[in-house]
Amino acid sequence: MTDSPEQQRRVVARRLRTALTRLPHWWPLPVSVLIGTASGLSYGALTTPQYEATSYAMAVAEGDTDPAAALGYAQSYGRLTTSDATLSYAQGAAGEPMRELRSHVTSETSPDSPMIAVTGTSSDRHKAADIANAVIEAVIVSSGHVSKDTGVKLIKFTHAMTPDQPVSPSVPLGAAVGAAAGGLLGGLVLLVRPRREGWSVSAQVPGPAAGGTGAAQDERELVR
Repeated sequence: MTDSPEQQRRVVARRLRTALTRLPHWWPLPVSVLIGTASGLSYGALTTPQYEATSYAMAVAEGDTDPAAALGYAQSYGRLTTSDATLSYAQGAAGEPMRELRSHVTSETSPDSPMIAVTGTSSDRHKAADIANAVIEAVIVSSGHVSKDTGVKLIKFTHAMTPDQPVSPSVPLGAAVGAAAGGLLGGLVLLVRPRREGWSVSAQVPGPAAGGTGAAQDERELVR
């Protein structure tokens, strides 16, 4: 007589539970490490390398303008690097439309110096440098339009160079990071998983202690 599909599923589930109970309690750890390593290898091998190039501009006070004002204007111009006005001006030299350009540009400013860093990111190392230089030029041009009113202008400090090495993780680094993440996840699973049935603290009490209590009782019987 053929078992019904429901009975077959129950049999498979029962066999699976039996197989899992026979495994050592620490089996999730090596499995997690292997899965993490494989994921890291796949990520490092299949991900397109990304390159970064950075150009710098400096805010300079002109005439009788307080030099401290240059620091404040550097912070303001740094926020304008990803604005529509700046990117629309830079998109021609960068070779990308404004929508794509926005996701490939980041900027940083320092609280201690009137410096602006513009970083371009691309899978093409030459285009990464072109993006950084195009955006920094656009910011400098924009600041020049109002420099007479603000008393502060931007000047190019360094030109973005074509990067030689990608910044995306390599295959060995991806494997190492994946293995570490898998090991951490496996350790967490061991900590939170329920203990097996039948395991108790009382089962771990060594025999000599219990035997020692019985011997002491026998000695008291002899004294009486």
